[in-house]
Amino acid sequence: MNNDIKTLTRSLTDRMVAGVCGGLAKYMGMDPTVIRLIFVLLFFVTGPGVLLAYFIMMMIVPEEPTVKA
Repeated sequence: MNNDIKTLTRSLTDRMVAGVCGGLAKYMGMDPTVIRLIFVLLFFVTGPGVLLAYFIMMMIVPEEPTVKA
C-alpha cells in the first residue's frame, strides 16, 4: 500500500508572486506555466473573482517546508 500523502503547499522555489500556482502545479503534476495561463484566462472570462480566490489561497495554503542541509 502506498503511504505517500499529497499535500497542497505554496512553492518556495517555483514562485512568481506567492507560490500558489507553483504549488498547485506540483500538486496536480502539471507545468506551472499552464496553471498560470489558466489563472489569467479565468480572470478574463470570470472577472476579479479569480483574483479573490488567489489571494484567499495565498492566505490559507501553507508554504512548503524548508529543507535544511
